[in-house]
Amino acid sequence: QVQLVESGGGLVQPGGSLRLSCTASGSIFSINAMGWYRQAPGKQRELVASISSGGSTTYVDSVKGRFTISIDNAQNTVYLQMNSLKPEDTAVYYCTGLLRSDKGTSGWGDYWGQGTQVTVSS
Repeated sequence: QVQLVESGGGLVQPGGSLRLSCTASGSIFSINAMGWYRQAPGKQRELVASISSGGSTTYVDSVKGRFTISIDNAQNTVYLQMNSLKPEDTAVYYCTGLLRSDKGTSGWGDYWGQGTQVTVSS
C-alpha cells in the first residue's frame, strides 16, 4: 500500500528555518512529480511548490526566494527547505504527487500524507 509520510514541522520564530520531508513508501518504483501544499485555518489548501523527477520546479509567488523544493530519487523523498519564515506561512503542510508503483502511476491527489504543522510565531 502506498503511503506518504511528512515530517519536520514545528514551532519557529519569524525569520527562522525548517526543512520538511515527504517520504513515499510501499512498493514505490519512483516519484514522477511531487507537490507541497499547505492549508491554514479557514483557508483553502494551496499548492506551495512542486518538482518533477527531472528537477523542474514551480513555486507560488509568496514563497519564491525563501522556499526550495528538492528531490532524492534514490530515497523516494522530497524536501521543502523553508527559510525566512513569516507568520503567514503558518499552516499544515501536506505532500502529494505522481507515484509509480507496482499498481501503475497514481493520479495527482490520489495519495496524501497526514500533514505536518508549521507554526511561525514569536
